[in-house]
Amino acid sequence: MRYLLSHRTTYTYQSTVTVSHHLARLAPRSLPSQRCPWHVIDISPTPVGKSVQSDIYGNITTYFECEGAHSKLEVTARSLVEVTPTKLPHPDETPPWETVRNACSSESLDPSSEAGAFRFASPLVPTAKEFADYAKADFSPSRPILQATQALMQRIFTDCEFNPTATDISTPVSQVLRQKAGVCQDFAHLMLACLRSLGLPARYVSGYLETTPPPGQAKLIGSDASHAWVSVFCGEEIGWIDADPTNNLLPNERHITLAWGRDFSDVSPLRGVTLGTGSQSLSVQVDVTPEPDDL
Repeated sequence: MRYLLSHRTTYTYQSTVTVSHHLARLAPRSLPSQRCPWHVIDISPTPVGKSVQSDIYGNITTYFECEGAHSKLEVTARSLVEVTPTKLPHPDETPPWETVRNACSSESLDPSSEAGAFRFASPLVPTAKEFADYAKADFSPSRPILQATQALMQRIFTDCEFNPTATDISTPVSQVLRQKAGVCQDFAHLMLACLRSLGLPARYVSGYLETTPPPGQAKLIGSDASHAWVSVFCGEEIGWIDADPTNNLLPNERHITLAWGRDFSDVSPLRGVTLGTGSQSLSVQVDVTPEPDDL
């Protein structure tokens, strides 16, 4: 599948801002199953300085500075992305989850131990007994890791209600577990907390999901939104496999990967510091448009 992406972020400031510094993670990653032939970022007002580099996780970041009085900042990222199907192993043929856990606690510098860096708590994802207890029903002794991961993903999907008013960016994962409600970011953080509390490496993935409108209705502009899911390390031979607890599926052609890290704080699409006073309002519009393959 080929997609045209447009991600527009607009900050409107209550009072004039004179200087602002920002870091954007808006460039889709290049992966074996995903290619990004072109990507551009338009910024208004025009920045006085701009640089592109990779962060510690290999995500492409764009740093920019704006000087001079301005009351609005608009950042529009546009990309062409090609996503190809990924062949996944049969869940029953993946190694026991304890085998992966033990390999990732090794002190040797092999792919498994490097993945082990994602076993630990992070700023927004704690590890605790309550998360391990919730996951244990699915992670029975010697169960294949992908089979267990799918079971946990399905239980979060079944137990939790998608409710945009139930949480905000500051809602702790323990509260999400108690109230069983939230949005994709909350469900990804909850699944990460469960997996890491069992000693398994798992990372937070940000990106986009091409949505399908109801039959007979036109696709609404801006109806697509930033999405979040998780990626679980399933052993050195298999590598990482994505899982989407919000939709109870293993991502494939309709998921577009933007960035990954320990949690949302590592992959925020746009963050910054401004010199000025007063409040600000934020507007985000994301469009994911499928394109014919022969273009």
